Amino acid sequence: MRHVTDPMAPIFRALADSNRRRLLDRLYERDGQTLRELCVYLPEMTRFGVMKHLGILEEAGLVTAVKVGREKRHFLNPVPIRLVHDRWISKFAEPVVGAMSAIKAQLERPMDTIDHVYSVYIKASPDRVWRAITDGDETVRYYYGTRVGSDWVVGSALTYGYPDGSIAADGSILEIEPGRRVVMSFHPRWDPGIESEGPVRMTWEVEPAEDGGSKLTVTSALKPGSKAAEEFAGGIVYIVSGLKTFVETGEPLSVA
Repeated sequence: MRHVTDPMAPIFRALADSNRRRLLDRLYERDGQTLRELCVYLPEMTRFGVMKHLGILEEAGLVTAVKVGREKRHFLNPVPIRLVHDRWISKFAEPVVGAMSAIKAQLERPMDTIDHVYSVYIKASPDRVWRAITDGDETVRYYYGTRVGSDWVVGSALTYGYPDGSIAADGSILEIEPGRRVVMSFHPRWDPGIESEGPVRMTWEVEPAEDGGSKLTVTSALKPGSKAAEEFAGGIVYIVSGLKTFVETGEPLSVA
C-alpha cells in the first residue's frame, strides 16, 4: 500500500492536544508572549514541557516565534487555519476571513504599533515566491485583483492598482534585499477611514526551506484598535494563503 502524506496532518496532530490548544487560546487573547509568560498557563508542566509543545505548534505553522531584543516572542499564525478553511469550506462560503482568523495582536508593554506576523511554507523555490511578490502579472491572481508596480529599489514608488486604473494602495520601498526581503511603506486607499490613518510599515521576507521550498513571512506594524489593524488581520491572511495556492497550483483563489 502506497504511503500518502497529508500536508495538513501536522496541523491536526498539533491541535489534538488540549495543552497546545490552551496555549493557542492564550495567544489569541494576547499575542506576542514569551515562554516565561506562557508557562503560567500550564503550571503543572515544566518549562521544558511547555517549550516542547510550542515547538510542535511552530512545526505545524500555528505559532511563529520572533526574536525581540533578548526575548523570543510567540505569535499566533492563522494562515494554516485559513488553509484548512479553503480546503473544505470556501467552496460553500465567500472566501473572506471570519473571526477565526481575524487575530488582533496585543503586546503587554505599551507601544505605538504592534507586529502582526503571518508565515506559511510554500512548495516552490525562493525565486519563484519572490516573483509572485514583485510581478504585477502575478499579484493580480491573488492580491484582490490588484497589480503591483515598482522599480524595487530603495526610494522607488510602489502602487497596487485595480483593473479600472484606480489605486488600492501606494507607498515606497524603504529597504530591499532582492530575492530575500523587502520593507515597504504601504498606504491603503480603498477606504477613507483607513486612508486617514496613514501608511503601514510592511515586511515581506522569503527564506529557503527544506526540499527546495520556501518560508514566507509577512509582518505588518499596526496600531492597536485601528481600522487598519481590523482589516489587515483578515486581509493579509487571505493574501498569503492565496499566494501559496497560486504558486503551488497555478489556480487563484476566487475573490468575493
